[in-house]
Amino acid sequence: MSFLDEHYLLGSETAVDLYESIADLPVVDPHNHIDLAEVVENEPWDDIWAVEGATDHYVWQLMRKRGVPEAKITGDATNREKWDALADVFPDFAGNPTYDWVHLDLKRRFGIDKPLNADTADEIWAETKRQLADDEMRPQQVLRDMNVEVLCSSDDPTSRLEYHERAETEVEAVDVRPTWRPDRALKVENAAWETFVAELDDVTAADLSDFEGFLDALAETHDYFADHGCVACDVGMGTDPVSKPVSDERAGDVYAKARRGASLSDAEIRDYKAYLLEFVGELNSEAGWTTQLHVGAVRDYRESLYEDLGKNAGGDVSTPDVDLVDGLDYFFDCFDGETEIVLYTLDPTHYPSATVVARAYPNVSIGPAWWFNDSPMGIENQLERVAAVDLLANHAGMVSDSRKLVSYGSRFEMFRRTLADVVGEMVERGRIPYDNAERLVEHVAYDRPKELYGLSASSTQ
Repeated sequence: MSFLDEHYLLGSETAVDLYESIADLPVVDPHNHIDLAEVVENEPWDDIWAVEGATDHYVWQLMRKRGVPEAKITGDATNREKWDALADVFPDFAGNPTYDWVHLDLKRRFGIDKPLNADTADEIWAETKRQLADDEMRPQQVLRDMNVEVLCSSDDPTSRLEYHERAETEVEAVDVRPTWRPDRALKVENAAWETFVAELDDVTAADLSDFEGFLDALAETHDYFADHGCVACDVGMGTDPVSKPVSDERAGDVYAKARRGASLSDAEIRDYKAYLLEFVGELNSEAGWTTQLHVGAVRDYRESLYEDLGKNAGGDVSTPDVDLVDGLDYFFDCFDGETEIVLYTLDPTHYPSATVVARAYPNVSIGPAWWFNDSPMGIENQLERVAAVDLLANHAGMVSDSRKLVSYGSRFEMFRRTLADVVGEMVERGRIPYDNAERLVEHVAYDRPKELYGLSASSTQ
């Protein structure tokens, strides 16, 4: 087997055949962190660092691990200096999925087969810079070349979705939809919560002086997103997911106390979050949206990195210390059969609990191997667990979860190849016939996410 050849990640001819049956299916990406302004404005990238490194904290973390100074990662060094620094250490990334993704990007998007290292850095820089000057390498065309059919961004409820409105007429052949992400509304313990309330007040007609007005304002933004083609809500649950019955009076009292700037007890914070999570679920159920729950991220764990660079810089971690079964039991029961729920768990030790929960509730689906698990090993382990405990046919499919546009193709390719290999092994071991396996991989790779997120209807564009 040669580097990134047709057998890449495929351990049998059966797996090769299965992958060929899904390789060219359109990409349906229900969860990402795309810079939609970049897509709509459609300006060319200046160089390969802007494409591969400027927004990718996966790349940043690994460069730090190999001793690259921060100035050549997120600092004031030139893009060429950053690219050279990346190339110097890139061979050491071998085994990490970032090594695969970048090389897949170079091969699929630029036709470059050579591995990235200090000796090839100049040649790859020059060749990619030449190609990036071509109109065919602008963001919108790259999306079309990657066969992206649907992408759902992640958006704060206070967003007016200006770029989504422009995308309706300025982005051809790609169905661009927002996703309502009310994390800031739930995080009443954060100093920035009051800022969110003020911003919500600015964009809605409701009176936020009391809790009922606050809920009305959130519902107004929910309707606004629905009018712009939204089909999903995404909630970051952190490490302490909590759902339980909380009275209107109790939640209102906590809201009033928070608005006065008074300190809240842990019990008050938990009660407020539980009430609001149920309210969000009700909004989603009424609108027919899919609710995505991301559980287990420990944000800003590396304190010095957060202090120097802020959030999303590569300082987040996972922990097994999360009780999602007790924490989300009430939520699952409230919306049993009422709304589709996709459960993402960051620590792989939660897969046993997550899969048995999904098995118990037909409307709960396991989301793709998320973040630190988005690798051939992580995807394979998760798919095998879902197949053995729940149903692989009910897996939610793949999402890019990426801020880097060009990586959508490589991430979906890695998933689809691993899916084909996992199912191909079932065929090789005599567990399922080939025709059933072919239907299964096609379903998980394409039909299932469209069905789950209600994307079978025609594009809003």
